[in-house]
Amino acid sequence: MTGAYLIFAFVFWGSAWALNEWLVRQRFAHAPTQRAVNITVPVLFGVTLLVIWECVVRSFAIPAILLPAPSMIWIRLIHSLPILWADFQQTFLKAVLTGYVAGCGLGFIAAILIDRSPFLQKGLLPIGNFVSALPVVGVAPIMVMWFGFDWPSKVAVVVIMTFFPMLVNTVQGLSAASHMERDLMRTYAASWWQTLVKLRLPAAWPFIFNALKINSTLALIGAIVAEFFGTPIVGMGFRISTEVGRSNVDMVWAEIAVAALAGSVFYGVVALTERAVTFWHPSVRGGQA
Repeated sequence: MTGAYLIFAFVFWGSAWALNEWLVRQRFAHAPTQRAVNITVPVLFGVTLLVIWECVVRSFAIPAILLPAPSMIWIRLIHSLPILWADFQQTFLKAVLTGYVAGCGLGFIAAILIDRSPFLQKGLLPIGNFVSALPVVGVAPIMVMWFGFDWPSKVAVVVIMTFFPMLVNTVQGLSAASHMERDLMRTYAASWWQTLVKLRLPAAWPFIFNALKINSTLALIGAIVAEFFGTPIVGMGFRISTEVGRSNVDMVWAEIAVAALAGSVFYGVVALTERAVTFWHPSVRGGQA
C-alpha cells in the first residue's frame, strides 16, 4: 500500500506538471478564458502539493503530531468552524484591519508632513528606520502591558509594524516624479498642493501600493504573534499556542490554513485595487497585454 500511494503521487505530479506546462504556453484570444487559465495554473499547482503531502504522510505513516495529513486538517477545520470564525473575528476583523488602516494611514500622513518639512525628513526617518528594526516579540509584551490583553494591544503592534513601511515607501514615491515634470508644473504656476495631487501622488501610487501589499502580510503576522503574549480566550495566536500545548496539531494547522487563506485574500484585494488605480503604469499595462 505504501508503494501505491507513492506511485499515485508521482503519476499525479507528472500529469499536473505536463498540464501546467501546456497551459502556460497557450495564448487565448478570449479574455475570460485566459483569465481562467491564469487562475487554473496556480490552483492546480497547489492541489498537486496537497496530494503529494497526503500521499507522503500515508505512505510513511508519519504521526499526526509531527505532520497531519491534509484530509485530517480538513476534517478538523469543518468540525471547528464556530471556533475558527470566532478566532478570525478577534484577530483579523478587529486587530488586523483596524491596525492596518491606522498604521498605513498614519504612515501616509507622516510621509506628507516629512516631504513638506526638511527638518522632519532628516530627524524622523532615521528614527523610523530604527523603530522598524525592533523585533515584534519585544514590542508585543510592552503593548500588552500598556493597552491590556484585549484586541487594542494587538492593534498597537500592527500599527507599529505597518507604519514605517508605508512611511518609507511613500517618501520614496513622492520623489519619483522627474525634475522636468516638476519644472513643468511650476511653469503652470501650480501650488505645492496642486503639484502633490496632480503629479507627485499619481507617480507615488506604485510605491504606496507596494507598502500596502507588504503590510497586508505584516499586519496578520504581527497580530498573531502579539496574541502569544496575552489575549482573551479567543484569537488565532491564542488558539495556536494553546493547541500546541495540548498536542492538537491538526487544530493548529487548521488555524494556519485560515490565516493563510485570509492573508492571501487580503493581499489579492490590495493587488486588484492597485491594478484598478494604477492602470496607466507600464507594469500593469504590460501585464494586461
